[in-house]
Amino acid sequence: VYDINPASVAALVKDGAVGTASMEEFVGKLAKPRSAWLMLPAAITGRIADQVAALMEPGDIIIDGGNSYYHDAVDQAAELAAKGINYVDVGTSGGVWGLERGYCLMIGGPDEAVRHLDPIFATLAPGADAG
Repeated sequence: VYDINPASVAALVKDGAVGTASMEEFVGKLAKPRSAWLMLPAAITGRIADQVAALMEPGDIIIDGGNSYYHDAVDQAAELAAKGINYVDVGTSGGVWGLERGYCLMIGGPDEAVRHLDPIFATLAPGADAG
């Protein structure tokens, strides 16, 4: 995991995550084909996605789990596709109550990339009894 706030990384390391001190180290520790999940405010998602993409290779995947405007996500996907990098947009609906009442992952992206990520999505999905 990487965050510009080292305290956030440290807290996740205590829960078992592998922490990194830079974006380069983060991408370098990912198994190929790499999948990097971004959780960012919409205003900076494109800029950070471009920085991550510069460290990736064709066939890798960038997942936008933030609240990007869908037109921006479509544009970002086209830009990254030209570099051979898959972009998967994963909007989340359910707000702060999502963990208790259930939430919805709205997934869009290249079929092969989404299928590759299916085990992650299945793990994150609330049970049928939630919500």
